[in-house]
Amino acid sequence: MRYTVLVDNTALIDRYFHAEPGFSLWLEDGDTRILFDTGYSDICITNAAKMGIPLTTAEYVVLSHGHVDHTGGLAPLLRLFAETARETGNQARPALLAHPYAISRRVLAKVGDVGCELPPALLAAQTNLTLSEKPVWITDNCVFLGEIPRIFPFEAWEPRSMLLTENGWVPDTVPDDSAIACLTGDGMVLITGCAHAGICATVAYATEICGEDRIADIIGGFHLYRAGAERIAKTAAYLAEIRPAAVHACHCTGFAALQALAGRVNLAETGVGMHCSFS
Repeated sequence: MRYTVLVDNTALIDRYFHAEPGFSLWLEDGDTRILFDTGYSDICITNAAKMGIPLTTAEYVVLSHGHVDHTGGLAPLLRLFAETARETGNQARPALLAHPYAISRRVLAKVGDVGCELPPALLAAQTNLTLSEKPVWITDNCVFLGEIPRIFPFEAWEPRSMLLTENGWVPDTVPDDSAIACLTGDGMVLITGCAHAGICATVAYATEICGEDRIADIIGGFHLYRAGAERIAKTAAYLAEIRPAAVHACHCTGFAALQALAGRVNLAETGVGMHCSFS
């Protein structure tokens, strides 16, 4: 299993890729290719092209949740699929996998819409759309976790936006927040988008679903950039206790949290262009 970071807030030095406040990751498990999130714009396409990664060979596009910094690249990505089909005659269309609320409208006061910009009908027309609150095994080794139980009180937070549901507008706790967990010979690799459900809750649920408590790597955003000192300290303590072999915290983790984690876990540098392989 191998992953490559296509979009992050920062890029690795001397690699000359574009960065933006978003996240996207290319995942290969055997012959299966998965695009996890699409960033905010089209730079996942630009960066992937420089890296020699053919995005139109992705069998799956998986959304961690519906915020625009993770779904904004969907429109240019689907346009790329359409243009490639026109030129090559290859009518391949990806499977799009997400929680049902990942494609719902969400609105932040004084900002407006901050969710997925493409309507559900269009997504269903241009992809093989699967929406699931339950875990979905993508391959024999990789699972989309679905809705993550929030079991740690210290990870609770107050919603800032509103989410449109079948019952109308409700405070947006980002119930669609999810992740991918992959089983490897080195242990479990956990890939998060923002971990709005709480990175500790996400780790605990992934361990339960996968039946694996050896953690080879955690990669993605931990959404601690607005967190208080107590939550950061308890998060660092939890991760130190479970002892992941590596932690690649990035995107929305925040400087204070990175400082705290650096003293407790094997925190590794992360940015656009980084890749890791596992047995």
